[in-house]
Amino acid sequence: MKRKIEAFDYAKDILEAVGKGVLMTTCADGKVDTMTIGWGTMGIQWGKPIFIAYVRESRFTKELVDKNGEFTVNVPYGQYDKNILGFCGTKSGRNVDKIKELGLTLEAGETVSVPAIKELPLTLECKVIYKQEQNKDAIAPFAMERYYGDGDFHTAYYGQITAAYIVE
Repeated sequence: MKRKIEAFDYAKDILEAVGKGVLMTTCADGKVDTMTIGWGTMGIQWGKPIFIAYVRESRFTKELVDKNGEFTVNVPYGQYDKNILGFCGTKSGRNVDKIKELGLTLEAGETVSVPAIKELPLTLECKVIYKQEQNKDAIAPFAMERYYGDGDFHTAYYGQITAAYIVE
């Protein structure tokens, strides 16, 4: 069962969770992949509610979201297994079926083809309305030094929030 919510009523909970880690899930070519993200924000773009997720160029999730154009944000809410975020932040979907390995429960999306994950029940369904690769020449020197010494930059995915709910 899904209890519909207004995403911005839970913005504080969502943004606090992002700093600790949430899952970004997508699918394409018959594969569902999820990864831990720690950079993201909510806002309004072109009059639409959005969640912006930042994904490194090298990630398997990026390949899938580029093909599909949709994703869900799966936020811990209440009790949850903290190992989920650790595992999904250190394993690549190219090599490991994270959903199967962790025994996660997928719930069909309402407005997107991407599932929610019951174990991290606060869910935002998003359709990409804009994406932007980072301009390395515009990044502050401290950030270049700390985050991009390996040259693995991020793409920002602006996802229009098309549904928000808590899986119960």
